[in-house]
Amino acid sequence: VQLVESGGGAVQNGGSLRLSCAASGSTVTMAWFRRAPGKEREGVAAIVLRGGHTYPNAGSTYAADAVKGRFIISQDDNKNSVSLQMNNLRPEDTAMYYCAASSLNYCVLESSFFQWWGQGTQVTVS
Repeated sequence: VQLVESGGGAVQNGGSLRLSCAASGSTVTMAWFRRAPGKEREGVAAIVLRGGHTYPNAGSTYAADAVKGRFIISQDDNKNSVSLQMNNLRPEDTAMYYCAASSLNYCVLESSFFQWWGQGTQVTVS
């Protein structure tokens, strides 16, 4: 499975951006992680996709405390595509954002659960 991210860029403090990630094959859970300069990679948000499986937690989402209430992860009409709507962005949100996907149905932000990773898209907030 290949993942292609889009939508990164530069924005002012308090602004908004929308990231998108399209998977080339079927996946169950998709998520966004980020890595800021000099920091460890951290999970941002995850979603268990609807369609293509019968897991009861389809549609479940989870967001890290640092972005809860500001970032929203959602599944696009294309069932293997997700978006991350980022509102009220802060300078501390500046990072490379990576899309990840898994064949597992755990709605968690543990990087070891995710088998496939995108190349990343830069988000800069000033």
